[in-house]
Amino acid sequence: LLQFHTPSPYTEPPPTMIGTSRLLQAHRMPTLHRIAALGSKRLVSIAATNSTQSVLTLYSHVIFPQSPPPSLTIAARSKSTLNLGPSLDMDKFQALDESLVRKIYQELVEADTGADGRISDRDIKRLLQKHTTTFNDKEIVNIGELFYASKAGGTVSIERFIEAVDFAAASMKDEESTKGKLSPLGIGTCVPEYMYVKDHANYTPEDLDVKLTHVEPQTTTDKAALALCKLTRVVFDTTTGWNRGSITTDKILNRAIFLETVAAIPGMVAAIVRHFRSLRQMQRDGGMLNMFLEEANNERMHLLTFIKLKDPGYIFRASVIGGQLAFGTMFLTAYSISPAFCHRFVGYIEEEACHTYTKIIEEIENAPKGSDLAIWRTEVAPAIARSYWKLGEDGKLIDMVRAVRADEAEHRDVNHAVSGLKDDTINPLYNPEQKLNDMLKAYLNDIMSKSGSGKGANASVAS
Repeated sequence: LLQFHTPSPYTEPPPTMIGTSRLLQAHRMPTLHRIAALGSKRLVSIAATNSTQSVLTLYSHVIFPQSPPPSLTIAARSKSTLNLGPSLDMDKFQALDESLVRKIYQELVEADTGADGRISDRDIKRLLQKHTTTFNDKEIVNIGELFYASKAGGTVSIERFIEAVDFAAASMKDEESTKGKLSPLGIGTCVPEYMYVKDHANYTPEDLDVKLTHVEPQTTTDKAALALCKLTRVVFDTTTGWNRGSITTDKILNRAIFLETVAAIPGMVAAIVRHFRSLRQMQRDGGMLNMFLEEANNERMHLLTFIKLKDPGYIFRASVIGGQLAFGTMFLTAYSISPAFCHRFVGYIEEEACHTYTKIIEEIENAPKGSDLAIWRTEVAPAIARSYWKLGEDGKLIDMVRAVRADEAEHRDVNHAVSGLKDDTINPLYNPEQKLNDMLKAYLNDIMSKSGSGKGANASVAS
């Protein structure tokens, strides 16, 4: 019947084609079925019953599309069960109330392009596109790709997806209630091995307002790493004359350029060592090497930015070669012996880098008008910096330095976080399950604010 009464011509193939036999078969099932009228992008939802009235009502809507479609009925079978396609037992949910379940189910049905009651990565993107006040286009694409990779191209049922939203809501209400439990989405652990998405262009004002933190040493290894860091700082400051006289643009560029040629070494060494170990042992790395490669490249981008402001001479370049040979050899040897020591050492070095860039920023902000440093408040940053950190067409040099400091703060926190972790640990800073759980939390808060059911995380869950 549906095929016979297809409006013609139509520009796009329908999302679902259900013939008469399939429609009747679906009608006999006491669940909610979604039928697509050919030639229309709208998907019609009906609550199947045991009479022919539902089929006739749907059929009449296909013939007379101007008539209102059958309404989506969500009838309570009992106090705790909703007839939402497959019966959803409300007792399953720890945090979501019935009104939220109804709203979420409605959005999932609309996003279900396959009309099969299952959610794919394409459906995730379609769902989040209705919440652009919370998710930007890049985030929607990244989340969709992460979901696809995490499920190995598979899908989850609408019911299971709602259970995952409830899991996220419960963790918002009481983190201890979900601690140690796996998300109902059933996310795998292989994704970090090949996927690591880090964008240095989305720093918020809070990210750029870097706090100077310090991790107190707890072990002998930590104390040794801190002592070596302090010694390195004293020797370098003394030989370069950093603390003698006032800070000038020439001092800043010499220091930044040289240090960035060395700062890019630890991440690359860590990635290479972990890469060869993974090959040698034929085991997963946990996603760490991807993060360290990104860190090394980020430091390299700092260098490529600063050399746009000054082209070093031959003596300077020769010292860079010597520094790389010496430090690279020592760090490779040390990392092969104790990765924990090396990551703690780099963490302390990055603490010092944050102090240095903070001092530079303060000098720029307080520089007298007309001085070389004051110009950095108004001079436009190099094109490579404006594009890499998305500083805008008029992004200034001081904005660039703030972004560099934010990068160093991230490296500081990363290296402190991974120091001492076991070799087979999944990257704690890029956990697919946690990222998708955070997405569900943001989605839940947004759907709550739009429905007027409350404000904030606490209001978005049932008491």
